[in-house]
Amino acid sequence: MERLEEVLKENLENDKFIYAVLSDKKTKGLEYKKVTIKPVKIKDNILIQFTFNYDKKVIHNNLSIKDAIGEILDLIKDKFKQMMIFTVNNDYQVFSNKKSKIRILKKSPTKAQVNINHNKKKNYIIQEGDTCDFLIQLGVMNEEGKVYKKKYNKFRQINRFLEMVSDVIPNLNKNKKLKIIDFGCGKSYLTFALYYYLVDKLDYNVEMIGLDLKEDVIDFCNELSRTLNYEDLRFEKGDIEGFNQFDNVDMVITLHACDTATDDALVKAVHWGANVIMSVPCCQHELFNKIDNEVMVPMLKHGIIKEKLSSLITDSIRGNILEILGYDIQLLEFIDMEHTPKNILIRGIKKGVIDSNKIDEYLEFKKFWKVDPYIEKKMGSVLEKRLKGGY
Repeated sequence: MERLEEVLKENLENDKFIYAVLSDKKTKGLEYKKVTIKPVKIKDNILIQFTFNYDKKVIHNNLSIKDAIGEILDLIKDKFKQMMIFTVNNDYQVFSNKKSKIRILKKSPTKAQVNINHNKKKNYIIQEGDTCDFLIQLGVMNEEGKVYKKKYNKFRQINRFLEMVSDVIPNLNKNKKLKIIDFGCGKSYLTFALYYYLVDKLDYNVEMIGLDLKEDVIDFCNELSRTLNYEDLRFEKGDIEGFNQFDNVDMVITLHACDTATDDALVKAVHWGANVIMSVPCCQHELFNKIDNEVMVPMLKHGIIKEKLSSLITDSIRGNILEILGYDIQLLEFIDMEHTPKNILIRGIKKGVIDSNKIDEYLEFKKFWKVDPYIEKKMGSVLEKRLKGGY
């Protein structure tokens, strides 16, 4: 432990520390599964930021260098079996056994030091100043890469969406042609952004189809796709429920589907076996006249609160059902300029692992609110079997 403390002091106190990652929990009961550590600059002070990664949230904690060293030693002693430390001159792989005996492997450096200014300009996936063909054509930026002031919110929304996509990239197979469906694509800022990101930035091979019910929208998007020479992106009139060109799909996106159309899209995604689902529901009315609970009358008697509550209950049910069907689910805040300033994005990654506790949670939740949701009936036998304990 003394050797590790020396390594930490040498690098943290002399501005040589780049970042570190603690992983491989010693006990299953530990709620966070990974901790990343990096230096940050806040109001001219250098602090060490700890990011605790839970299943569905992250928590940050900024400490002084002295306190950070103590925290790291405690974490590797009691909580984690492994740690990677990246510094300017060396990498260190640290192992901690059941008796908290520490072993350190010293390696050649693999990371470069970065600017740690905490208040630096946002590092977007698509940077302002970098000319981007689809953004120019859609009127978001000019030919020099300058984002128009009135379109900056749209520019920010596009980058936020791509950040959410970047987290699921490891779940997309780069050795095959990915099939991606975007239902309710509208004018398709985000559809074009996704195609640009996967194909131009990451060199993925994709076949991508945008679906919408408005013929003029489809014509506009197909013309733009041809102009941009996006050969494997096309748009068709129709809804996702009636789309049967593929037997399976790798990724399903639905960002503007209203009310139960979102459920239809989620059902289709599950039946396709989609590895990734990204859905932003809107205009949710289904449960408004169904939810009922005597204890919750102080909330339910107010229409505006009941409306917001019914939307939250609906999205909670959707997430719970996807968990029952083997998806790892996160509900994220999403900036959606088409509807409201902030919506919820349901992000699902297919893991295939079934937690029976999720079934009990769902059944109790339904009972509490006295609802029989559309998505359960629409999902059919694949969900019915799980709810009855079949795997």
